[in-house]
Amino acid sequence: MLPKNSRDTGPLLFALAAAAVLLAALSLWLYLSWQQPDDGSAEAGFARDMSVHHAQAVEMAEIVRDKTGSEEVRLMAADMALTQQGQIGQMQGWLDVWGLPATGTEPAMSWMGHPTEGRMPGMASPEEIERLQKASPEEADKMFFRLMIPHHQAAVPMAEAVMDQTDRPEVEDLAGAIAATQKGEIQVMKDMLEKRGARAPSGSQGHEGMHSH
Repeated sequence: MLPKNSRDTGPLLFALAAAAVLLAALSLWLYLSWQQPDDGSAEAGFARDMSVHHAQAVEMAEIVRDKTGSEEVRLMAADMALTQQGQIGQMQGWLDVWGLPATGTEPAMSWMGHPTEGRMPGMASPEEIERLQKASPEEADKMFFRLMIPHHQAAVPMAEAVMDQTDRPEVEDLAGAIAATQKGEIQVMKDMLEKRGARAPSGSQGHEGMHSH
């Protein structure tokens, strides 16, 4: 038979254990909730805006992939389309995991301090896309590079801006990969334009000073 004082403390110990479990569960819930980016976060804005930006790059790359007579251009366009389509899937997956909609209520690039109505910097107009579709294979190659260079030049500072604002490793990793890959592709496309007797567009359609290190 247990001593009387042991019987008396039993319910108290049970209550303390139950409270500890509840506190641990609450702490875990608060931690996970704190960890998830909210609707107005830089992470959510980046995922949404870069998905839209990438989608147009995929569209242009697929047009040229199917039109070009150059195996070199075909391989580059196919790689761009495949890579950026995969990155779109990754970013949309984040939004789903975070419980956020694919589109936000704020203008594009608000998370960067550069709210933009209409097309984001670097994006081609519908008329330019139509001309690309109708161009001859040789002209389409050059037009593709002229459109994609400023497109990439605008995407790089977007990627670098979110790297300055996030502490989430998956966002940092993807943004870093986008910036590095597209910087390299910009130079490759400039070289390919020169080989075709054409010059790259001057300047960048991206925002200067979008981010600060």
